[in-house]
Amino acid sequence: MRCLILFLLLAPHDGPDPIGNWRLSRDQVAGGELVSILGVSGRIDGELEFIEDPLGDALYFDGKTTRVVLADDAGAGAQALPERHITVSAWVSVNTPQPWGGILGTLQDNGGAEAGWILGYNAETFTFGLATTGADDGDGRLTYLAGKTPYEEGRYYHVVGTFDGEEQRLYVDGVLDASSAVQSGDLLYPASAPIVVGGYLDRDESYFHHGRIRSVRLFDRAATAKWVQGAFEHSRELKRVEPYIWIDPEHRWVVEPYLQWPTKDSIVIRWETSRPATSTVHYGEAVNWQGEGEERVGTLPESVCVPGLTKLHEVRIPGLRADQAHYYRVETTDSLGRRLESPILSFQTAPEAVTPFAFVVISDTQGNPEVNGRIARLAWAQRPSFVLHPGDLVDTGSNKEHWVAEFFASMKPLFERVAFFPVLGNHEQDAKFYYDYVSLPQPEYYYSFEYGNAQFFMIDSNREVGPGTEQHAWLERELSRSTAEWKLVCFHHPAYTSDENDYGDTWSGPSTRGDERLRELAPVFDRHGVDIVWNGHIHSYERTWPLRAGRAVDGEGTVYMVTGGGGGSLETAGPIRPWFQNNVRRGHHYCFVAVNGKTLEMRAFTDEGELFDTLTIRKE
Repeated sequence: MRCLILFLLLAPHDGPDPIGNWRLSRDQVAGGELVSILGVSGRIDGELEFIEDPLGDALYFDGKTTRVVLADDAGAGAQALPERHITVSAWVSVNTPQPWGGILGTLQDNGGAEAGWILGYNAETFTFGLATTGADDGDGRLTYLAGKTPYEEGRYYHVVGTFDGEEQRLYVDGVLDASSAVQSGDLLYPASAPIVVGGYLDRDESYFHHGRIRSVRLFDRAATAKWVQGAFEHSRELKRVEPYIWIDPEHRWVVEPYLQWPTKDSIVIRWETSRPATSTVHYGEAVNWQGEGEERVGTLPESVCVPGLTKLHEVRIPGLRADQAHYYRVETTDSLGRRLESPILSFQTAPEAVTPFAFVVISDTQGNPEVNGRIARLAWAQRPSFVLHPGDLVDTGSNKEHWVAEFFASMKPLFERVAFFPVLGNHEQDAKFYYDYVSLPQPEYYYSFEYGNAQFFMIDSNREVGPGTEQHAWLERELSRSTAEWKLVCFHHPAYTSDENDYGDTWSGPSTRGDERLRELAPVFDRHGVDIVWNGHIHSYERTWPLRAGRAVDGEGTVYMVTGGGGGSLETAGPIRPWFQNNVRRGHHYCFVAVNGKTLEMRAFTDEGELFDTLTIRKE
C-alpha cells in the first residue's frame, strides 16, 4: 500500500523539480512538525487529526485552529521562494466554502500594499493570486485569478497555479480553468509575511482552511499544460475516494427544517444535512394520531419527494388551501440508509385579502444567539403569520458557522413554524450562503410579495437605489401597479436616524441623520402612498412622525422605523432631538404588527417582553 501511495503522489519526471514538497500524512509528522520531503519543515498549529481513506491518509484542517506554518517570515530565507516563474500544486478538498480560502501561500493584502502569491479558493471556485513588479494595473496589486469550475464540497481536486513571467494560469484536475496576462515580470514579495499551508494569513486577516490537504508542492519553474495533465493522471485515483464520509461521518441536521415563501396555495420547506440525502415532506390539514404516551405516533396523509440526493434541501408543497393550518414532517435518508426525521410541525398558508393577519419585525440579529433566541421565543408566543427581517441576519455572511450555529439555531422556535422574509444587510457581504439558504424570486436581493391586503417591497440598500438604477425603476413600476391597501417597504440602511455617530458625530459636529442615498427614495414613497418603511443597521429603536415632502405632517405620510435591536451591539441616539423623531429607545427589541382591513397596529416589545411603544394607523 505504501508504494501505491508514493506512486500516486509523484508527478511525471518530464517537468520541473520542486523546491518544496510536503506530503501531509501521519508518517510525515513528528513532534507537532510536518517533516518536508523537500524544503523547510513546518510547524502544525491547532488540532492535529488525519483522515484515512483506501489510498492512505491526509491532514484534516478543522476550519478553526489547524494550519501549517512553514515560516513565520518568508523574508528570513528559511524556504527558497520562486523569483520570476512559479508553479504551486496541491491535492485538496474543501468542506466549507469561504471567500478567502488558502491552500499554500505567502502574502500581504492590505489596501494599496499588496504583494506575494497564494493558491486558494473562494465561495465557489479555486483561485490563484499573485503580484509582480511589472503588472499592467501598477505595482503592488494582487490579481486573483478565479476558475470557472465550481468545486463540490468534500471531494478531492488537483489544483495548480502557474506563472511564466507573462501569463498566470489556473488548472483544476488537469484542465486549464482560467488565465490572465495582467501580471508580468518578477514576483513581488512583501517585506514580511508567513508561509502557510491550509490558511489565508496576513497582517490583519486570518482564515482557516476546513477540509483535507493531501500534498502541496512548490516549483521555481512554470509547468506546461502537458505536465499538469500528467501530474493529475498519475493521482486521479484520488477522485474516486468517496467524499461525504470525510465531511461528516454522521448523518445529522446542519440546519433543521424551516419555512420559506408562503403563498395562498403553497409553501417552501428547507433544511440542510451533513451528507447528501433524500428530500421528503409529509403533510396534511390534520394529523392522524395513534397510540398513547411515548408510543403515540402521528401520520400525515400527503407527501412530496424531490428526486436525488443533496445536502441543501428545498421542497415546495403546492395545491394548498388559503389561510389554512397545515402540519408537516420532514424525512431525509442518506446513501447508507440512515434516516433523519423531524417532529410534526405546523404552518399556515397566506390569507385572502379580507382576513386579518400579523407579523413580527426583527432586525440585526447578528452575532448574539442568546438575545436572538429569547426574542424568537417571545415572538412565537404571539403566533405571528411571518417574520420581516431588515438585514444583518448574521455577523459575517461568508462564515458558515454564523449561519448554522448562531442564526438558524437561535431562531429555530420561530422559523420552523413561520416563514421569514429577509433583505440583505451589509454584514451578509452579499455572500453565497445568503442565496443558498433563502428561497425568493430572482434576483433574490430585491423582490415583492403580497400577504392579505398588504404588499411588501424588499430592497437591497447595499446596491445603488437612486434614479436611473435597476432597483429604483423596479420600485417605481411595482408601486404604481400595486392595488394593496397597505404598501410597506423594507431595506437595511435607514433614511432617517438620530444615531449619535453613524452619519456624523452628533456630539461635536454635523450629521446627515440618515443615509442620504436612501433618502432619494422618499419622493417615490410620497407619490405612491407608502405607509411604513422598516430599516435596521442602527442597533436601536426609532420611529418617525409621518413624513411627506421632507417634512413631518399631521396626517397621511410615510412612517420610517429603525428596528435594529435583534441582537447586535447596542447603539445610542445623539444628544439633540431631530425634527422627524417621534420615539427613540436604546435596547434589544422586536415589533409585532397586526393588520385588519383599514387598521394597522404596531407594538414594540423589549427582549424581556415589555411593551414600550405603540402605533395605530386607521385609514378612512
